[in-house]
Amino acid sequence: MPHDWLAFAKSLRAIAQTGQTYTDNKYELERYRQLEALTNQMFAVLGDVPIEKIEQLIIPDKGYATPKVDVRGAVFDEAGRVLLVREIKDGRWTLPGGWADVNESPSEGVLKEIFEESGHRASSPRLAMLKDRSLHPYAYYSPDHIYKLFYVCTHEGGAFVPNNETDAADFFARDALPPLSEGRTLTVDIHECWAFAASNAPGIYSD
Repeated sequence: MPHDWLAFAKSLRAIAQTGQTYTDNKYELERYRQLEALTNQMFAVLGDVPIEKIEQLIIPDKGYATPKVDVRGAVFDEAGRVLLVREIKDGRWTLPGGWADVNESPSEGVLKEIFEESGHRASSPRLAMLKDRSLHPYAYYSPDHIYKLFYVCTHEGGAFVPNNETDAADFFARDALPPLSEGRTLTVDIHECWAFAASNAPGIYSD
């Protein structure tokens, strides 16, 4: 059975972060900082990328190490097409979304992300599913442990507004999806949101 070196590196990074938070010994603090630097080197080797890129990817964090939360919104028009946005970074399409913010519920956050990235307004977010990113085949690895929350929302209208993250927004039919930014959204994510929307399930309370 192959070893999951990425999971090992994530665990070591969590130990280093938590250790820096709770130790009051300056020698232990230095060792935890060294461990953190070593885990960055491990991520660079595992991803075959320069360590500088790893350091840019890692979200600065302090305190007890916990997973990050990514919220994504599936908005469907009257024809049943899904709203996608095109990422400037890779030129591919994804469900609008991003990191959950402090002092904001996930459902509030997803509505904000939809508007900021697409220019379209949405309402009535229903939590369709929660995924542990590490257990699914997203295109690139992340040094962070991430939970992905997918919401199905009601379309309230709007039009694309230029912004610094996306350069287009459009609706797509189920059998005509564009090339996806698979580090953010997989085809199966969209299909599962479609199925949830069709079921008229009430969703899971998430505030």
